[in-house]
Amino acid sequence: MGKLEDIVSLCKRRGFIFQGSEVYGGMAGTWDYGPLGVELKRRIMDTWWKYFVENRDDMYGVDAAIIMNPRVWQASGHTATFADPLVECKECKNRFRADKIAEGVGEGVTSEEFWNLHVKCPVCGKENWGPIRKFNMMFSTHVGAVLPEDVSENPELAERGVAYLRPETAQGIFTNYKNVVDTVYPDMPFGIAQQGKAFRNEISPRDFILRDRECSQMEIEYFVTPETWEENFDKMLALQHDFLENLMGLPAEAIHELDVPEADRAHYSKRTIDLMFDYPNGTEELMGLAYRTDFDLTNIQRESGKNMEYRDKKTGEAFIPHVIEPSIGVERLFLAVMSAAYSEDEVGGSSRVVLKLPERLAPYRFCVSPLLKNKPELVEKAREVYKILREKYGNVTWDDSGNIGKRYRKQDEIGTPKCVVVDFDTLADDTVTVRDRDTTEQVRIAIAKL
Repeated sequence: MGKLEDIVSLCKRRGFIFQGSEVYGGMAGTWDYGPLGVELKRRIMDTWWKYFVENRDDMYGVDAAIIMNPRVWQASGHTATFADPLVECKECKNRFRADKIAEGVGEGVTSEEFWNLHVKCPVCGKENWGPIRKFNMMFSTHVGAVLPEDVSENPELAERGVAYLRPETAQGIFTNYKNVVDTVYPDMPFGIAQQGKAFRNEISPRDFILRDRECSQMEIEYFVTPETWEENFDKMLALQHDFLENLMGLPAEAIHELDVPEADRAHYSKRTIDLMFDYPNGTEELMGLAYRTDFDLTNIQRESGKNMEYRDKKTGEAFIPHVIEPSIGVERLFLAVMSAAYSEDEVGGSSRVVLKLPERLAPYRFCVSPLLKNKPELVEKAREVYKILREKYGNVTWDDSGNIGKRYRKQDEIGTPKCVVVDFDTLADDTVTVRDRDTTEQVRIAIAKL
């Protein structure tokens, strides 16, 4: 595992991740994914979907709207409680999350507790703070013909047309729970899954893609009978470990369970276990597993007047299901995968950077090259091999730039597991050299057996 700055440099240099709006000076907390980043991100999300949805009989997918009726966020408690402790430096006017710039305090920190720690401003170095205030992290917008200038001139219009960019994908699942039950009528227990964008107006985005203002989430709401929540919670926790360790390639020793105390849990949670990961810059939350009880469906039933009960097919009993929720941010998982895969070693007396990605996640599975690009017969044969592999696997790249050693180093850096080289022996016996990324060993293999 390298340093964070090494991983950031690799991501920019090789086209994984760029600063958002970089050509205009960038925008904090926003990131754009380049050609290789898009491929890796897509494979992470596709692997999650296949593991938790496609391979199971008890999971169903939805894709809900990003902008929802604002009553959704009132019923869920986000309008009132989705807030961070904000503190402003009176000297330089910069604003920060109080619990992130001060050690020994949590989200419920008071102004007095913060002042007693004698925290200095990270920007100007002064110690002159205003009071701590709650800052709601939802991005607000206006829907329809009511414009912001109308609101400023006519305060009574403020509530008309106000909407929010969703801060989580979960509520899109809960608002569609009844639709899924009515159309599919699944057996209990069952889950509804969603992948999509979520938006959080972070006070101080930081640590590369670890804390963003725009992110992608992968969430499941798993509906269970109230008396079986504990056994289903434990099963789902085991599945998260299996996915992270065996499919994402994260080392088990770098993943830690944190049983979140009640004071630090979200307002909807009766129990939460956060899976923490040892990132290059320290141990941070990778994903969360929460027992949300019947909090959300009960709120929806009360606020909407619609019946959210599930009727058991065998007993006829009607009840509001309880919910187990595994939630993971794609960006945090992306950085964890990159961190676990990043390695530096020495080959042939020179150092190299190698990204030891699991083969299922690698942006390219093979790189095909002619030994010499100025030999038409080698290029033509290499193109044949490239076409064969591309038709079979899809994610295959072509590289004829520089000498073969430089090509190997480039492919090592972007995580390509195998390099296939066509040389003059290939023209005689239809075999190629296949080089392994991790061991650098080379073998001759018949094209027909690739």
